[in-house]
Amino acid sequence: MTHPADSVLAALTQALAANAERFDRSAEFPQANFDLLHRHGLLGLVTPTVLGGGGADLVQARRIVSAVAQGDPATALILVMQYLQHERLQHDPRWPEHLRLRVAEDAVRSGALINALRVEPDLGSPARGGLPATVARRTADGWRLNGRKRYCTGSHGLSWLLVWARSDDADPLVGGFLVHRDTPGIRIVEDWDHLGMRATCSHEMRFDDVLIPLDHAVGVSPASAPLPALDERAQLWMAVLLPSVYDGVARAARDWLVGFLHERAPSNLGTPLASLPRFQDVLGRIDTLLFANQSLLDSAAAGHTAAAHAGQLKQLVSAQAIEAVTLAVEAAGNPGLSRQQALERHYRNVLCARIHTPQDDVVFNQAGRRALAREVA
Repeated sequence: MTHPADSVLAALTQALAANAERFDRSAEFPQANFDLLHRHGLLGLVTPTVLGGGGADLVQARRIVSAVAQGDPATALILVMQYLQHERLQHDPRWPEHLRLRVAEDAVRSGALINALRVEPDLGSPARGGLPATVARRTADGWRLNGRKRYCTGSHGLSWLLVWARSDDADPLVGGFLVHRDTPGIRIVEDWDHLGMRATCSHEMRFDDVLIPLDHAVGVSPASAPLPALDERAQLWMAVLLPSVYDGVARAARDWLVGFLHERAPSNLGTPLASLPRFQDVLGRIDTLLFANQSLLDSAAAGHTAAAHAGQLKQLVSAQAIEAVTLAVEAAGNPGLSRQQALERHYRNVLCARIHTPQDDVVFNQAGRRALAREVA
């Protein structure tokens, strides 16, 4: 598969940006965007070439995510989840081969989307420990799945759901149970009404006695001998692709500001704001933050960052993206917070970088403990 040229990606960014405001206001699933991505072969980008996919590596995946995010970050976030799950299923030996092939070929052939559903109303983020309340009960017919999941990114557009649950065994199996969206007993509760990233449709999903085959326990391990949720490879993929979404938002905000500074010429000044040193300084600060982000992300995507620093990478890029957009809003003044301007949407969207795992307190605590352990040693 030939990967898109820069000119194709630029056109793709523009096409997605043209619909971004509409999807943000309606908070509906951006199906037209995914139809467009599928036509370009991008939903199967990381699927192996032997299965008809793009066989893309992390460098190539990041390039696509960045272009999509600059147009519509909600679409980009769902796409990131697609890439993360497809990359992982090709390297997880626990997946039965026929299911691995089915999910991969479904993405290439029909653009089917997959995501892991992990967060629960009572437990909160599973990254902080604990067992899921969602239970898969073993029966003669297969697993009977019951439970609730919150913040299910892409809910209405997903074909495959990788539901984090535990079995009803004495030593429960914990991990991912694969469910197709057409299985009876699945219900979407439309409760996603957030400040930003509104078109991700991250609604609650409920599973009421959902029957799946026994071999659909595709990523489980005993609670007494748990396997890590992410290996080092998966950690780096997430640490690169997830903040690339918000870096893309910051780049779109930067471009908006450049246009605004060239177009805005107050009558008392008689020249565009772009001619003033103050605004030149602000743009220079923004471009420096984005240069730092690009350096960090490109280095990590090329394999030059250890997995131990994955959390720090996510934190730095996210914080610098937020700072860049904040500087743009401060420079623009009232127009920057007007809902008639795209910058207001960029500001709301970039703030969502803070809520993704790992959060800042976890990142800094882990880095501090590593540093202190080295000193003791």
